[in-house]
Amino acid sequence: MPMIDVEGCPLNVQIEGRDDVPVLMLSNSLGTNLHMWDDQMPEFTRHFRVVRYDRRGHGKSGASKGPYSFERFGRDIVAILDGLKIKKMNWCGLSMGGMDGQWLGANAADRVEKLVLANTNFYYADKGPWADRIKFVREKGLEGLVGPNMERWFTKGFIERAPQQIARMKEMFLGSNREGYIACVEAIRDMDFRASNPKVTTPTLVIVGAQDPATPPAAGEAIAKAIKGAKLVALDAAHISNVEQPQAFTKAVLDFLG
Repeated sequence: MPMIDVEGCPLNVQIEGRDDVPVLMLSNSLGTNLHMWDDQMPEFTRHFRVVRYDRRGHGKSGASKGPYSFERFGRDIVAILDGLKIKKMNWCGLSMGGMDGQWLGANAADRVEKLVLANTNFYYADKGPWADRIKFVREKGLEGLVGPNMERWFTKGFIERAPQQIARMKEMFLGSNREGYIACVEAIRDMDFRASNPKVTTPTLVIVGAQDPATPPAAGEAIAKAIKGAKLVALDAAHISNVEQPQAFTKAVLDFLG
């Protein structure tokens, strides 16, 4: 599990799978780490050399001073690829990871074979909720946000029937660096892929959660409409659809990546 230094910030990277197969890079949501993909790993590593990483401010990576931007995250991703001597990969990102993927499709298309953009958005006209979240976390820490966050991430039924998974995700969330989390929220608040998405030519799959309150299906549908030829799949899940519907999510990704 190497640490790759990017302009003074160490990024935690994990590589699994054979060397003689294509690369699949996974990118996490806000407030999680690379272990959010654990349910996918047995199947993904049968077909791909899988690269996972913790973004700045999360997991075992460093937390440089914010605010961050998706250009910053994009440069981190390219630096990881360069550090591992990977010329091209397939991309699967959820939530923030899907935002990273939109940046890559527009700005580093030569490094990406195919894009999977899951449970994500492309622009927030109303910055108020993000300002409120920053204020809340500054005053009360991540602890006060963990309960409401689980209710956004998962359906009520999943929360009731999967207490061990919920406990794991709570622990992951609370392990985030507070200042790094805030810097990531600032990046989400300010992102705008409205002009760049129509320029993306990389084959793209957009996954939406039919019950996702954080990035509603309409957001994913708009992304799929903006990117020419993009395919759309809906799963019966809330926001973290790869955890709530692991088999359906894994199948959708593998069917698309071929």
